[in-house]
Amino acid sequence: MNILITRHDKIGDFITILPMLKILKTQTNHRVIVLVSKINYDLARSIDYIDEVILYSENPLQLIKNIRQQKIDTSISCFIDTRLGTILFLSGIKTRISPATKIAQLFFNQTVKQRRGQVKKTEWQYNIDLLKAFSPDINCQLDRPFLQFNNLTPCSNIKTIAFHPGFGGSSDGNLKLVDYLKLAKSISAIQDIKVVFTFGPDDSESKTYIQSHIDFPAELVDSKMSLVDFCKLIASFNLFVSTSTGPMHLAGALNIKTLSFFGDHLFASSKRWATISDPEKQANFEVPQNYGEEFYQRVENKLISLCS
Repeated sequence: MNILITRHDKIGDFITILPMLKILKTQTNHRVIVLVSKINYDLARSIDYIDEVILYSENPLQLIKNIRQQKIDTSISCFIDTRLGTILFLSGIKTRISPATKIAQLFFNQTVKQRRGQVKKTEWQYNIDLLKAFSPDINCQLDRPFLQFNNLTPCSNIKTIAFHPGFGGSSDGNLKLVDYLKLAKSISAIQDIKVVFTFGPDDSESKTYIQSHIDFPAELVDSKMSLVDFCKLIASFNLFVSTSTGPMHLAGALNIKTLSFFGDHLFASSKRWATISDPEKQANFEVPQNYGEEFYQRVENKLISLCS
């Protein structure tokens, strides 16, 4: 069978479907096709357990044509809206599975009540539940990492600790930039520790601030590179410190250690948006809106323990 998995939003959202994709490919004989947004297209094409990638284009007629060419038997949509529902319906897909949410569910003929807003599990676990609706007896044992590039591993002699202070507008909880600097400085003098700051395309203000206030050895990397190359860079780190945003999810998919900051309310918390890495590789903090020195010190202590 030809199975289409759709997740046509941001980087982190796409990463949350990787466990279900790998399970589907490794546990069945089905052909796995994904429908993704432009930002995730090249990354999806680099993943060996994905057979075909369809770009979620602005031209609906061309998109319908592209989907029809793949002769899809079943689609599983992890995030839905009316436009997607219409396109999948007009593409002639016989079985269309989705969460039972929004008016868009009317375009799907098999829906699953999940009530994700109650946050009883993580986003990637909710996605696996949709896979179970398609194949109830499937073996859902996880095989990490979910991203791997040429067996890249961090240097054994030098520990590279990366800080990604920006968030591209997609995070509800983060440290102040001055506290990112304090964190990095707290470990910068430790022997065999290298400090790196990374910045995404929308992080120019963060980069300017860090660049003008830094007073210790550190490398600043402007991440104006492809998403695949950025993943290769992250794979060389021993620890990735950031807020809950796309790069954090990439680090989790690579199964490297993360120290991550989340919003201080249930929907934005780690209970919903924790990475897909091994749980023991995650250090997650919910950040109070007006956090004080006591909270900061807990974060710094955890960082130092992770670097030891």
